[in-house]
Amino acid sequence: MAFEDLTPIVRALVPGLQGQITANASMKPFSWFRTGGPAQLLFEPAGELDLVQFLRHIPVDWPVMVVGLGSNLLVRDGGVAGVVIKLGKSFGEIELLPDHRLRAGAAAPDVKVARAAAEAGLAGFAFLRGIPGAIGGALRMNGGAYGGEVTDILVEARAISRAGTTDIFDHAGMGFGYRHSAVPDDMIFVSALFQGKPGDPPTLLAAMDEITRQRSATQPVNTRTGGSTFRNPDGHSAWKLVDQAGCRGFRLGGAQVSELHTNFLIASPDATSADIEALGEEVRRRVRDASGIELHWEIKRVGQPGRPGDE
Repeated sequence: MAFEDLTPIVRALVPGLQGQITANASMKPFSWFRTGGPAQLLFEPAGELDLVQFLRHIPVDWPVMVVGLGSNLLVRDGGVAGVVIKLGKSFGEIELLPDHRLRAGAAAPDVKVARAAAEAGLAGFAFLRGIPGAIGGALRMNGGAYGGEVTDILVEARAISRAGTTDIFDHAGMGFGYRHSAVPDDMIFVSALFQGKPGDPPTLLAAMDEITRQRSATQPVNTRTGGSTFRNPDGHSAWKLVDQAGCRGFRLGGAQVSELHTNFLIASPDATSADIEALGEEVRRRVRDASGIELHWEIKRVGQPGRPGDE
């Protein structure tokens, strides 16, 4: 089964569109789990102006969502109705600026930003090496790892609204909290300005190498996983709660709780998104029963269950 093809409508509404549009595009390459159904319409804009024109002309009732590197994304098996926007290379530039500042596009991988900063002697960015995603996602979630968070270095972020207007959010306007920003969900981040401090490149690069070593030793980095599954409740570590509930290595269908780090779920080659989500919900239930504490998903779950067209 497939969604209705929206490409003829888009081509008629936005005749000068330069980016690529694809109907019923597989979302599996955009999730580290490598599971899930298709996007009804995938749009890969050629640049910011292309994105603006697209948003201004498509029907206002079409749902729109953005995907980055997919490191914390679970696409349900029925796929995603409406439009999925994938920002490409034109949104991935990294620019070094005076006064120890750096500007990065929303599609720039966090690890590349961390390395560019380290090589330029900008301190404060090494924590990004521990976040397996892109800058857009880090902005949306106030991404953090190894003692640092985006809120520590952000000056301002640039975003495009659902209506195709441009907005600048200063640090206060981001409304940062733990793994959260208060920017409306329909805003699409396109770039961010960061403030670093003077640092010694060899020292900064060594710190990044240590983060890489720690990740490899403590996380299932070479598996089909989605990063940290649950947010840490106040005063608790999610992985400890999962472990104490007896869920280490627990399997359900084609999904498994990691033996190495219990806040990671792993997908086997034959896993479905339904397997992964069901496992996560069962883990939440067991933790609630064992400790009375409610775990909340950190992985973003999108789309609809089943297959398109199912009743």
